[in-house]
Amino acid sequence: MRRYFVFMILSMLLFSCGKSYEEQKRLSRAEKARLAKEDSLALKVGTLPTLDCLPLFVAYDHHFFEKYGEDVRVKPYQSQIDCDDAMLKGKIEGNVTDVVRAQRMRHRGTALRYVSSTNAYWQLFGNRLSRIHELKQLQDKMVGMARYSVTDMMTSMAVDSAKLKSEYVFRIQINDPVIRLRMLVNNELDAMFFTEPQATAARIQKHPILMDSRKKDLRMGAIVFKEKAIADKRRQKQLTAFIKAYNEACDSINQRGMAFYGDIIKKYTKADDRTVKALPVLKFEHAKAPRQKDLDRADQWLK
Repeated sequence: MRRYFVFMILSMLLFSCGKSYEEQKRLSRAEKARLAKEDSLALKVGTLPTLDCLPLFVAYDHHFFEKYGEDVRVKPYQSQIDCDDAMLKGKIEGNVTDVVRAQRMRHRGTALRYVSSTNAYWQLFGNRLSRIHELKQLQDKMVGMARYSVTDMMTSMAVDSAKLKSEYVFRIQINDPVIRLRMLVNNELDAMFFTEPQATAARIQKHPILMDSRKKDLRMGAIVFKEKAIADKRRQKQLTAFIKAYNEACDSINQRGMAFYGDIIKKYTKADDRTVKALPVLKFEHAKAPRQKDLDRADQWLK
């Protein structure tokens, strides 16, 4: 009788646990469905581990978007190609990119809206261990860059200005800027392009600057949205809130300084304390369209 009683208790416990597990799975599926629906309704913007995305990081982490009554979400990606691909596939509505990549997407049939330019600039560094100090020394050397981007275009400009043979300057596609920086540290490439904060990390390590986009009067950073993804009134309201929050974040960074947001910079770009402390003072401007001459230069190179 005692054994029977113990058996009944164990059976009830097992039945109870089993029911609880099934109930938990049902609730989990419902929760996942709810979160997926919320995410689909939110305005999603792809970002990169670069400093031109700082206003987006600040607006998101400090709830500026929510203040304007809209659900806008930042979706971090490690490379331009992954970020652009996510937008083209409809996973996100907009992203941070450069004018060359954006114009290429346009030429390939994707209608895009430029919501803002950014303060991104790019520097080409020679590997100090390779003793490259001038562009003409890039002959038979490997240059880290991203295909069909501003860094690809600047590689062409470097080749032309130094009167080198293009086929003897080897373009190595390293899309992730964090990995690209690691490869520079490990002496795996001869030269490579960086924007901030990776450019500051390269300068700290005493790698010589061979080229600077600012000296070429290039302003190629951009925030774009897929026209089809922001066509209805609800998305337009979200986009209006996005611009307001973005502008407010720019004002906050300019007033408080980037050091105030050092933790956010480290969180999203993986920069260390030394790099964050050495960052140059940058001004972040309100959302405005890129210059027409930058669009024209990108188009000319792409053709």
